[in-house]
Amino acid sequence: MLMHNPPHPGKVLREYLGTMEVGETAARLRVSRTTLSRILNGKSGISADMGLRLSEALGTHPGFWSGLQLDYDLYQAARKRRAKIAPFSHAA
Repeated sequence: MLMHNPPHPGKVLREYLGTMEVGETAARLRVSRTTLSRILNGKSGISADMGLRLSEALGTHPGFWSGLQLDYDLYQAARKRRAKIAPFSHAA
């Protein structure tokens, strides 16, 4: 079941970071300030690599970040118009 309007993972990350500066956080994660800023502003998603970096830095499970991203992506995709897909018939 899809969560109703899940937040972008960047919003959750922003809460985890609290008052930590973007530049300092990016340096500690060993990514560019632009990369982190795009995530925090909902312009980019959290990749598997970034999920691993965040899990090491924040003491979370990497699956936490990929799960947030998947929930967000599925919700956004479900909101878009798509062609009707017929179910496959099961051949015997």
